[in-house]
Amino acid sequence: MPKITKIEIQKNNKDRVNIYLDGEYALAINAELVYKENLKVKDDVDISKLQEIAEKESYIRCKESAIKIIERSYKTEKEIRDKLKQKGYEEKQINNSIDFLKEYNFINDNTYAKAFIKDKLSSKGSQKIKYDLMKKGIAKDIIEENLIKVDKNEEKEVALNVGRKKYESIRRKESDNYKLSGKLYRFLISRGYAYDIVKDVVKEIMSLDEFE
Repeated sequence: MPKITKIEIQKNNKDRVNIYLDGEYALAINAELVYKENLKVKDDVDISKLQEIAEKESYIRCKESAIKIIERSYKTEKEIRDKLKQKGYEEKQINNSIDFLKEYNFINDNTYAKAFIKDKLSSKGSQKIKYDLMKKGIAKDIIEENLIKVDKNEEKEVALNVGRKKYESIRRKESDNYKLSGKLYRFLISRGYAYDIVKDVVKEIMSLDEFE
């Protein structure tokens, strides 16, 4: 059974230590684990013990990476999972890290969806917002539960404002009303507004222009 012959604090990172077995470097782990596992020089360590320590080390690093991701900007569960996979962490460590983040409410897809919808409604329609949230991995029932609360009259007012700005831009280059309305229609559809809202908005904008 190998013996711990040296526990050395790293020069460039005081939170990590190098473990030497039988005079040779074996692995580097978080200093916290040395105390938790009660590791000491001259201790005999079996392979299973080292594997257990390595797994705990991987979890700590994965959790720390997840927290750093959250610190930069609020993310969905899927976005965090994808980033942790890119960093090479195993599924077990990722799942445990996600559980930790949920336990302390660092991630909450329902809260994320509410904030995202509130922010994007000033420039996008419900359909585009729904698509964007689905790409971010938000569950369909969470998306629909929050989008159903959107005031359609308010959404139409926003679409009208967005449409008027676009209309002024198009009108500088296009004088044909038929082509103009078609471009405006396609623009609003691309922004994620429903057909009935787009139809009413285009009709109102084009009618208002006739009376100018």
